Amino acid sequence: MSKEKKTLSRRKFIVRGGLGTLGVLAVGTYILRNPIRRKVLGLANSMDTAYMGNTNDPMLWFEITEQNTVRLHSPKVEMGQGNFTGLAQMAADELDVNMEQIEVVHATTATGNIDGMATGGSTSISGLWQPLREMAATTREMLKIEAAKKLGVDPGQLLTENASVKGNGQSLTYAEVAMGVTEWDVPDTPPLKDFKAYKYIGTPVARIDLSDKVFGEPIFGMDATMPGMLYGAVVRPTTIGATFESADTSEAENMPGVVKVIKEDDFVGVVARSMTEAENAKQAITVNWKTQGDLQTEDIVAMMTVGNGKSTIIQKEGQALKGEDIVEMEFRSPIGAHAQIEPNGVLASVEGEKATIMISTQVIGLTRKEVADRLNLDEEKVNVIPTYLGGGFGRRLHTPHAVQAALMSKAVGKPVKYFFSRKEEFQHDMFRPPTHHILKGRLNKNGLLEGLEHHFVSGDVGNRSALVPNIVPSILGADIGAIRGGFLQYTKVPNYRSVYWHVSLPFATSWWRSLGLLANTFAIESFIDAMAVRSGMGPVDFRLRQIADDPIGIRLKETIKSAAEKAGYVDQAVNGRAMGLAASIDSGTPCAQVAEVSIEDGKIKVHKVTCALDPGIAVNPDQVRAQCEGAIIMGISAGLHEQMYVENGSLQPTIYGPYEMALMKHAPKEIDVILLQGRDRPGPVGEPPLGPIAAAVANAVFRLTGKRLLQLPLKLS
Repeated sequence: MSKEKKTLSRRKFIVRGGLGTLGVLAVGTYILRNPIRRKVLGLANSMDTAYMGNTNDPMLWFEITEQNTVRLHSPKVEMGQGNFTGLAQMAADELDVNMEQIEVVHATTATGNIDGMATGGSTSISGLWQPLREMAATTREMLKIEAAKKLGVDPGQLLTENASVKGNGQSLTYAEVAMGVTEWDVPDTPPLKDFKAYKYIGTPVARIDLSDKVFGEPIFGMDATMPGMLYGAVVRPTTIGATFESADTSEAENMPGVVKVIKEDDFVGVVARSMTEAENAKQAITVNWKTQGDLQTEDIVAMMTVGNGKSTIIQKEGQALKGEDIVEMEFRSPIGAHAQIEPNGVLASVEGEKATIMISTQVIGLTRKEVADRLNLDEEKVNVIPTYLGGGFGRRLHTPHAVQAALMSKAVGKPVKYFFSRKEEFQHDMFRPPTHHILKGRLNKNGLLEGLEHHFVSGDVGNRSALVPNIVPSILGADIGAIRGGFLQYTKVPNYRSVYWHVSLPFATSWWRSLGLLANTFAIESFIDAMAVRSGMGPVDFRLRQIADDPIGIRLKETIKSAAEKAGYVDQAVNGRAMGLAASIDSGTPCAQVAEVSIEDGKIKVHKVTCALDPGIAVNPDQVRAQCEGAIIMGISAGLHEQMYVENGSLQPTIYGPYEMALMKHAPKEIDVILLQGRDRPGPVGEPPLGPIAAAVANAVFRLTGKRLLQLPLKLS
């Protein structure tokens, strides 16, 4: 019905922001160098990334069905964060429909509704806050214009409610209005409703995708099927930095079920009639790899040490620390895996000059481009159909295996489904890079910091990723992912600086949920806690007195005070338990947490976490609280359990179990979330609560044991 051809009477705006803005600013940075560079890096650390896609055509976003429901084609993917529900709330309020009358589906690339910012950085709700409501409001007015034509009245006489247009004693459902319309008049964007008029925004609403997940509907990438599909497998090395030289495939070619062995310049794949047969044949292929030697964990630690690589001052005020009475501490974090439940995979079908890709991906547009480029197809001929993601966390911000599956499909003339094994997922992850931090500080006679410095080294996060242009690292001088959380938030200190050191690692590192936030906050907030103890002040007062009274500082102070008050923070151990406090700002969202901890059988036990978060408007408060709870538990898992290591040139472990993760017994029995509203729009939510938790736990452990833990994962021995 409403998805048929249409005419746009007026062009609407196109939102541009995020990395596009940074690219423009970076040119000036390259010319003006350090002072402007630091301003741009500060912007990158705090900005909300905007939607980068089509806001000319509301009909790319919305479809009116014969059942009188509205279907929203979301340019953001659903990977467990609940964004489909929040987006539905935003759209329903401006469209004047009930929640039962709206459904949300993934936009395919065939619709053209592609977000150049992908899905990541906790921006699904905040990035679509303005454009989605404007598209919904415009669609509502388009329906009124068409209804006025059918009813023979002036559009100004009409009102909308419950997916109907009413006026002058007459009524049409949205479906009746849309029936037969092939050309739509698109008015200028109307004024958006006052916040008080919203029925759903700001209220708890049940997840709209809950039923499908509870009843096991085939919504994930692993569930994808096509008639006559075959199964693929790709040979991958088991050692770091290995490159393909040659392969003997003669045995595999004659094994049961094998349809074809595909040899490309950069990979060898097998297509068979079943997944088991494809895997068996893959094991029979002998590959000669060129390797880089037997690296060990200690080699990686030696590389990742402040002073190695190239440095960039990302933040600076006053003078560098010199002289006596300087306190210095060092902190480290390990390699981290994404370890998402659903391994990466894809179902591809190539027929002539067209390709269809069903995939769990965070980068719909990039995946389409890579498939089109490799197969020499027009992008419009490649339709990427996103599925629900069984976990993402940044792991699916590059999905080049779609190209491999497409090449295998083209070779055999049938759809090919191909998924990583769990071992491949662990060994060929794009890992969270290990880090090393040196913190320095000196107290004045009043017990406050007169100088504070943070020096830290990290491997690539944004650099060398498919999402950041190659020119950006050399212009900015720092990795926009690695520096997340690396800025010092205590800007009332008269002299402070943060210095980033970059080292390239011999294995792939990239986006991991919260990017550098977890490791950077662990180091900074552990050091601040130590300096508070040294000063004789309580950790709450010590922090509050050194945070500036600018807008973000005021919001940060409110979260610290709220978390401490709600937790009933005390600065000493009571009955075998102690509390630790930490706080951070991520992408303009302040968060503070208090962890209540004990030691049981020589291990750290987290009993309760109190979290205060200021996301601005909480479109769905329950959804925001759930994101806080998930981030806290993920942070406990990463902060107390998880680490990869390197043994004889190979990344280990390769399965769950040996790769330790938090279990149900490790989760706090209570997580108390306080939501503040320090601004009049939603801010990022998914990643900011991951920042403080490791430091909060470590600071609590110090009050129990007198021992300052300096390395993740946190261990007492």
